[in-house]
Amino acid sequence: MNTTGTIDRPATHDPMKQVPTMTPSVSDTPARDTSGATESRQNRTREMHLMPEALARAHMQERMHEAESQRSAVRLAAARRMQRRAERASLRARRALAMAVMQ
Repeated sequence: MNTTGTIDRPATHDPMKQVPTMTPSVSDTPARDTSGATESRQNRTREMHLMPEALARAHMQERMHEAESQRSAVRLAAARRMQRRAERASLRARRALAMAVMQ
């Protein structure tokens, strides 16, 4: 036989993609093509090897998003503090002006 894999280690575990072990004596049926099975297995293996990298990349992206949102919240809080400080200074200036005009 000219197929990849053995009985113990078949080329694919999908029964629809495996080459039958017993071929009929009369060659009425065409031989199955196993190149798709091998290619899909290799792609799946490659994806499995790349999963930790993809997971780490997703975690890093989530952490970066959290850090950016936290930075924007800190900037917003600082802007509100400065706005309140400016409003208090404006009120003091108005009172000082009113006192100066009254006397």
